Amino acid sequence: MTISNNTLVSEIVIQNYKAASLLLKYNIDFCCNGNITLLEASTISGIDIQQFLDELAPILEHKDPDTEYINQLSLTDLSVHIEEQHHKYVHQSIQSLKSNLDLICETHGERHPELFEIRDLFHQSAGELVMHMQREELTLFPFIKRMEISQKEGSPLPRTHFGSVTNPVARMMADHQNEGDRFIKIKDLSNNYTPPTDGSSAFFSTYQHLREFEQDLYRHIHLENNILFPRAIELEKEIAKKIFGIHPG
Repeated sequence: MTISNNTLVSEIVIQNYKAASLLLKYNIDFCCNGNITLLEASTISGIDIQQFLDELAPILEHKDPDTEYINQLSLTDLSVHIEEQHHKYVHQSIQSLKSNLDLICETHGERHPELFEIRDLFHQSAGELVMHMQREELTLFPFIKRMEISQKEGSPLPRTHFGSVTNPVARMMADHQNEGDRFIKIKDLSNNYTPPTDGSSAFFSTYQHLREFEQDLYRHIHLENNILFPRAIELEKEIAKKIFGIHPG
């Protein structure tokens, strides 16, 4: 893959997700706002684009098996992968993070009052993510599966209460932006998940878990915003054009 100033940020991680760590290093948002060029992103982040490209080149020399696996999945299989790998991770992590945040608030909150805001932000995020994932699993993902069946059978899509797939996709992307913004606040409040010198082992492990949660969230959003959703929108257009000779409204 040849990278230029006009390459979309999202396209870099679609082709090789190993580049995500470098993008994060330079505060380039590849998941919620990846639909801008590298030049635009470098201007926003205030980085030297040539230095970035020099660091990116050796990363892209090596293929990423996980990226290649993701890119060959059908939309249905990608939806299942997201549920199995990312939705389950969120559900499994929420309670332990809540408990550990309660613990360090109790033991360290007097000296580190920022912990209470971090805890509140995480509780908000946990509640919103649970509802978000439920909407995907009950409504959006089944419809995406139905679209692939319609494409295979050459049959029209069933009527839905939400109209075009672009409508729930827009809702999901807005949710993603909200959670991305929330974790920017958590990251800032925690000094990039760096525990203070007087922090306990529980403090350290909680911040480490929050960092891992954030990293999983970014991968989760990337898979949907940059791959699943654009492909689903394009598939709906293809079906409508094939069956009715029109684009969906």
